[in-house]
Amino acid sequence: MNRQQILNHYRQNPRLSVLIIGAGINGIGTFRDLALQGVDVLIVDKNDFCAGASAASSRQAHGGLRYLEHGDFRLVRESLAERNRLLLNAPHAVELLQTTIPVFSWFSGLLNAPLKFMGRLQKPSARGYIVVKLGMMLYDWFTRKNRATPTHTMLTRQQALERHSHLRADVVGAASYYDCLMPQAERIGVEQVLDAEAANPAAHALNYCAVVDGSGESVTLRDDLTGESFTVQPRLVINAGGAWIDFVNRALKKPTRFIGGTKGSHIVVDNPTLAKVVNGSSVFFENTDGRLAIFMPFRDKVIIGATDLRCDQPDDAVCTDEEIDYFMQFADHILPGMQVDRSQIVFHFCGVRPLPASDVEFVGLVTREHSLRVIEPDDSIRFPIYNLVGGKWTTFRAFAEETADKTLSFLGISRKVGTEDLPIGGGRDYPRTPQARAQWLHQVSTRTGVPLDWLTALFERYGTRAEAIARHIVAGADAPLEGLPSYSRREIQFLAVQEKVEHVDDLLLRRTWIAMLGLINGPALVAIAGAMGEVLGWSADRVQQEIDRTRTLLTTRNGVPAERLTV
Repeated sequence: MNRQQILNHYRQNPRLSVLIIGAGINGIGTFRDLALQGVDVLIVDKNDFCAGASAASSRQAHGGLRYLEHGDFRLVRESLAERNRLLLNAPHAVELLQTTIPVFSWFSGLLNAPLKFMGRLQKPSARGYIVVKLGMMLYDWFTRKNRATPTHTMLTRQQALERHSHLRADVVGAASYYDCLMPQAERIGVEQVLDAEAANPAAHALNYCAVVDGSGESVTLRDDLTGESFTVQPRLVINAGGAWIDFVNRALKKPTRFIGGTKGSHIVVDNPTLAKVVNGSSVFFENTDGRLAIFMPFRDKVIIGATDLRCDQPDDAVCTDEEIDYFMQFADHILPGMQVDRSQIVFHFCGVRPLPASDVEFVGLVTREHSLRVIEPDDSIRFPIYNLVGGKWTTFRAFAEETADKTLSFLGISRKVGTEDLPIGGGRDYPRTPQARAQWLHQVSTRTGVPLDWLTALFERYGTRAEAIARHIVAGADAPLEGLPSYSRREIQFLAVQEKVEHVDDLLLRRTWIAMLGLINGPALVAIAGAMGEVLGWSADRVQQEIDRTRTLLTTRNGVPAERLTV
């Protein structure tokens, strides 16, 4: 069904088993799991899919090494298992990432875990060589039966300086290990939405659809594209609103204080020298204030982050000048002599982590564990509300499975299929060796007529979904985009029609990495809006509105210079 058909369906048939509010990665994971079990389920979000905190992570699938010092061993074990599953199930969107942790003392931090256990740790001390080594050993031990990444190595001072040329001279040594990078994390979410709808005709997803009221058996939703409202009658509501969970409950007349969100910002810089020093490895280090920070390779750019600041108003969260100043001093601290300045920033992003409410002074100590909080039905609301609190990108599948199992029990339905080994989107039938990849590309190029170099670029972006895009490209007259010749009009149009795109920024920010890599410019913006307008039936006025909207969003929320977006 297209969007209008879904809206018409619920206007005529308001009853359904499950309504999921919030289409971040936890809500989407739960949606896919329930859809696979045959449940009639609707997921809605007041914004686009994966547009909140799910679009603002450091883009890593990781085991949470730092949680070991907090004593969160269960979380680390689960995170490592889920990281390995992501690498297996979404190989087109998840890749190995070498990581270096430089250390500057030998024994610091040995008491962090015991003090946390006794409730006396207010702020972690520096992590010394011995602590990091012990953490690396545990990391490897947790994955000994299901190893998907190489084991760690400890580098001498000389080896650390050879790997990263500008490291501080007082470095004692470094740890080197592997986690995973998710360059286009949002696609993992969007593709699960598409997979779920394809698997179950009774599963539907609507972006730009907000909760405005709840009473008795009903929830009132508003289609924010038209302003029209409609009512559904769910047996169960799952509140996956992330940082907005308490706001959703307030709209349902069930005020709560489940969330104590913290803001995390990152910047993307175009600095070839820094990229060379990073040397294909993320550099994970401790800043002067005790917070952990990162330089991370992002194709030919580098991501620098992150902050961790309390935030009670997630709609207002944006990367501030003060946070950028904070990032600017990272290089002086860990890579002296490396010049990083504001002129090199091509993009910045910010999100609010949906952490559980806590009065802990140092917010870095707030657990990243996930939990399910239940609001039981009563006379005012006659359905239970399951609230998904906390969690992290890496563990979304496990959290979704836990939520789905509890939901299935409530509905009296048995689980039909597991998701542990289920491929996601373009990871289906993925060629995993260089030889298999070359063969796949050759065969698809022969079948579709798309030149091998162009097909390779599509494969890098979309995995095996590239074949469907290639078939679309050759079905009509195509041309490279003005200002962005690495993309074509029909590629953009395929995404617009097939991937629930409602605004130009959906495509630039969450279906592709065009904006985040600093590739967007004025001519490309106009060309993309025009190509989308052709297939989505937009008037000339609507096309211009989308151009204006996107310029405003990219300049005010993502730091893209306005002059770059002019024609």
